[in-house]
Amino acid sequence: MSEQSTDLYAPRVPIFPRRVSGPFRRLKWGIMLVTLAIYYLTPWIRWDRGPNLPDQAVLVDLANRRFYFFWIEIWPHEFYFVAGLLIMAGLGLFLFTAALGRVWCGYACPQTVWTDLFLVVERWVQGDRNARMRLYQSAWTARKWRLMLTTWGIWLLIAMATGGAWVFYFTDAPTLARNLVTFDAPQVAYLTIALLTATTFVFGGFMREQVCIYMCPWPRIQAAMMDEGTLTVAYRDWRGEPRGKGLKRREAAEGLRVTGPQIGGRAPLIPMPGLANSTTAKRQVSEGEDTRPPGDCIDCNACVNVCPMGIDIRDGQQMACITCALCIDACDQVMEKTGRPRGLIDYVALSDAPREAAGGDPIPAWKHAVRPRNIAYFALWAGIGLLLVFALFIRPDIEMTVAPIRNPTFVTLADGSVRNAYDVRLLNKHGDDRAFLLAPSLETDAQAEMEIEGHRGSVVPVPADTMTRVRVYLTAEPGTDLATEAASPVRIWVQDMASGERAHVDTTFNGSENR
Repeated sequence: MSEQSTDLYAPRVPIFPRRVSGPFRRLKWGIMLVTLAIYYLTPWIRWDRGPNLPDQAVLVDLANRRFYFFWIEIWPHEFYFVAGLLIMAGLGLFLFTAALGRVWCGYACPQTVWTDLFLVVERWVQGDRNARMRLYQSAWTARKWRLMLTTWGIWLLIAMATGGAWVFYFTDAPTLARNLVTFDAPQVAYLTIALLTATTFVFGGFMREQVCIYMCPWPRIQAAMMDEGTLTVAYRDWRGEPRGKGLKRREAAEGLRVTGPQIGGRAPLIPMPGLANSTTAKRQVSEGEDTRPPGDCIDCNACVNVCPMGIDIRDGQQMACITCALCIDACDQVMEKTGRPRGLIDYVALSDAPREAAGGDPIPAWKHAVRPRNIAYFALWAGIGLLLVFALFIRPDIEMTVAPIRNPTFVTLADGSVRNAYDVRLLNKHGDDRAFLLAPSLETDAQAEMEIEGHRGSVVPVPADTMTRVRVYLTAEPGTDLATEAASPVRIWVQDMASGERAHVDTTFNGSENR
């Protein structure tokens, strides 16, 4: 008995989506242009922050550990702003998925946007769907080499521009562009551009739907965000089945008659949960069980031909569907040409199927969007956003940290006085140089003399948008409570001499053990 080997993985079948026009296609064009413009142009926007700060509007300055976003500057210890934005992005994705399914995947995901852009190039060079399919199946002639190399060359230019735009977010864009051309840029810049060029070229040109199906985890997570009230792209099988062309052939061959009660000009469907899989209806026709009149679907496969994922939306909900809604545009065009109402494929909710199949009106879209779970997502999202805005406006322009020196905790001088040392960091978030005045404040009547290493008096100059570290000494006279107590509370103040803004840090003063 011979063993038969079975391949675990099927080879990729190239997908050649047909060009389609309609409101959803125009919406995708608009989103693609906006997102690409934001990505490519943002690093070149200038923003004057003064002579000592970078004038790039959006800049991730890793060397100086800063993040600039127009008038906002984020320091390393303020990473909670970035964490808050990431949480908002996650909640926003949950909100959109719960309300409209995988709308992010279909319209704004970088994989979708760049794949759309590559498809535009492919159609422009090779032609629409049928022409591309013939070219793919043909032998490698001089014409095929010319068309394919032209397509790949334009893809490569787009991919290089993609990688080049990314590195401009991390340093001054005009300076880096000049250094890249003159080969004076850091090696990491060239490596980053090469890596992003390769991934964009491969993912957008050759892997496409495989990235969404196999590499992206969101198709497997999004099911937890959706329920039967979520609006998503779906096929109204109760209206489309059985498909007219197939039924006409069957009636012509077998002379079948349509029987059964009529609702709204059609026989009612067999009850199925949600939007039933239309393969069931097709199986009923093939087995001779379905006596319904033909539905609105003429089985033209227009919805399949325009799908960038290569699926048939009439087969029900599928993990590969990114809800790009191009099948809606294609089907609506066919419905108009055949004199049937639009909406055979549409944004619908599974819970609406029984109502519509019985002849009732669908629930308005806004009622599906405004549901308790979606309201909770929006409330959390808006609440975090308001907290971040509030924290942004109340944060001070000067900050100070104080770290007592623990080795040793105190030093007894020759005259019996006790001295403590502190590492003080002063942050000046202004765009110009400032002078900071330091002073101690004690809860007891005892006095402590302050000395700043390397500075005369108690004034420390701090350059613009920098952090300055100084060593501060507090000395208590011998015999005082401050010098003899094991630990006494002390508060160190800092004041901006120009604006009068103040900040303080509470710490302790360690006294002598001979008490």
